[in-house]
Amino acid sequence: MEQNTDSPVRLTGTIRQLRPSDLPRFREHLLRLDSESRRDRFNGLANDRFISAYVYRSFAAGTTVIGYVEGDKVLGAAEIHERAEESQPTAEIAFSVERHLQHRGLGGRLFERLIEKARDFGYTKLLVTTHPQNAAMRALARRYNARLVFEDGETVGTIHLDPPLSLSGAVAGEIQGKAALQPA
Repeated sequence: MEQNTDSPVRLTGTIRQLRPSDLPRFREHLLRLDSESRRDRFNGLANDRFISAYVYRSFAAGTTVIGYVEGDKVLGAAEIHERAEESQPTAEIAFSVERHLQHRGLGGRLFERLIEKARDFGYTKLLVTTHPQNAAMRALARRYNARLVFEDGETVGTIHLDPPLSLSGAVAGEIQGKAALQPA
């Protein structure tokens, strides 16, 4: 992907979980993706009809979508799709960022929030699939320790997450942290 760093774009929006009422804004975001960004997101061709059906299917299936929202527009998204057929808690993840915001760190911010949310849900494994030419996604996945392999014409990555901290471990860590702050 070509980087456009001529004019810096300031990120002024918020990253938050999208609500069911955000479905139209999420659909509009995916429909605004240029052809290369659509290919990167869907790992191939995706026409408008496919995208509209995909959005409705995702929300109906309980997909978690974290969006970058500016004003009334979703301009980037990270998705968590549960893979219930897997033996351990697993989700497939996907990302999309509109062209004018790519290569500005937004993908990394969405990835961080997605991993936080995945841990909250108790997932221990995340899967990412992309085409071999999607260098940005491969680099982002590697940043989060994805093991990438080439299978059947696709790059497939697995990210293993630490299990969520148990309540007793969280309380113990909090007590230790407070003890460290107390004067001796």
